[in-house]
Amino acid sequence: MRASSTSLSTLQVLACGATIVTLSMGIRHGFGLWLQPITQDQGWTRETFALAIAIQNLVWGISGIFAGIAADRFGAFKVIVVGSLLYALGLVGMAYANTPLLFSLSTGVLIGMAQAGTTYAVIYGVIGRNVSAEKRSWAMGVAAAAGSFGQFLMVPTEGFLISHFGWQQALVLLGMASLLMIPLSWGLREPGFASGGAPARDQSISQALREALKYPSFQLLMAGYFVCGFQVVFIGVHMPSYLKDKGLSPQVASYALALIGLFNVFGTYAAGALGQKMAKKNILAFIYLARAIAISVFLLVPLSPASVYVFSAVMGLLWLSTVPPTNATVAQIFGVAHLSMLGGFVFFSHQIGSFMGVWLGGFLYDKTGSYDIVWYIAIALGIAAALINLPVKEAAIVRGMPRGAVTP
Repeated sequence: MRASSTSLSTLQVLACGATIVTLSMGIRHGFGLWLQPITQDQGWTRETFALAIAIQNLVWGISGIFAGIAADRFGAFKVIVVGSLLYALGLVGMAYANTPLLFSLSTGVLIGMAQAGTTYAVIYGVIGRNVSAEKRSWAMGVAAAAGSFGQFLMVPTEGFLISHFGWQQALVLLGMASLLMIPLSWGLREPGFASGGAPARDQSISQALREALKYPSFQLLMAGYFVCGFQVVFIGVHMPSYLKDKGLSPQVASYALALIGLFNVFGTYAAGALGQKMAKKNILAFIYLARAIAISVFLLVPLSPASVYVFSAVMGLLWLSTVPPTNATVAQIFGVAHLSMLGGFVFFSHQIGSFMGVWLGGFLYDKTGSYDIVWYIAIALGIAAALINLPVKEAAIVRGMPRGAVTP
């Protein structure tokens, strides 16, 4: 399946898709700013907050599979509308939950489901179906860069809302903002889904899934993505508290997260653009190894606002830059007919890693009073992921029949 004259224009897909990702990912990236005000006001431990975010990431990953199947079957428009509504409900629930169970249901389950329907797996499916293979990795880089810009834009905004309106009202305001994704999703209504069903395909869902799960390179991509999730969610959620524990002001943490978002605009765009010119597995191996080195240096040098900002800028270049080459590789190997679903499965692995990273951060902090062990685990996993991606084979899979099945 290739972009055709009946496809949406690349500009329209990127404008609407990137703005949706900006809102969805931008809101999500600031959740670490709520850790201390919520736990202090509610009298909860950090593990309670971390567990809810861990559940969110796990639900996001599980729901992403079904959101991807639904987007491939019924189109992205309907999935994004449902995701936007769930996002608003989840944020309001997060604001007024007064027990750990209610907090986990709203922050974990509802928002996790919402993110599955409004982020990369669904948006990348639209990109894959409407952008030619020659521009696909670049277009995915643009969408990922938009998510990074969302972090740069939204994290300081969320800090401002918390300081001026309180953490509860800040969440309600963000819930209202999440509803803006509904009108934006109208621009992603694909002609092929206008009749309510998916275009004809050469593989069923079960055939495509069996093929991918048995393919060694798909398994390696999933393993590498696990590490990505572990590292970025641990840092994104726990670094504000880590820095405050070390005596740095909350503003340093807000600026650090914003810098990660700003520099990741360049990192993700560069990764997508480079994916059109060089082996994507080598890009991924470099990113994971560079993360391990950056974390090691950060822990070795004396901690100061300057060292935090340098670390944030470097990590920002590497933050979501795994997303375009990973998803473009999946599209290159298996084609785009079931890209949202397969992207959802890869992302599920990412979210298992996210669950482990954010939960272990809270659990081990409560047990040891330190984040050191989790930092060391993140370094080791980065080295492992670099090695895991090197054997990936990026060539289109050779299918026995039917001949000329879904093309990448």
